[in-house]
Amino acid sequence: MTATDLEQLLIARLVREEGGTSQTWQRALGKVIVRDAATHPHCNWDVRLNGTDAQRATIEQLLDDVRLEHSIVAAD
Repeated sequence: MTATDLEQLLIARLVREEGGTSQTWQRALGKVIVRDAATHPHCNWDVRLNGTDAQRATIEQLLDDVRLEHSIVAAD
C-alpha cells in the first residue's frame, strides 16, 4: 500500500462512516507523511491534521484502527 492508497482508504472510510464529502475530509485529513521504516519499524506513517476539533477527534479514532491494519506503507 502506498501513501496515496492509504489516504484514499482513510477518506473513503470517513465518508462512509461519518458522512460528508470526500473534499471536506481530504482537507481535514491533510497529507500522509511517510518516514523511513528502518527508524520507525512499528508504523512508518503519520498525518498532519487540519480540520476542526470534532473532525480531528474522528480522524484520530480512525487512525488508531487503520494503523493496526496498515502499519507500514510505501512512499509514492
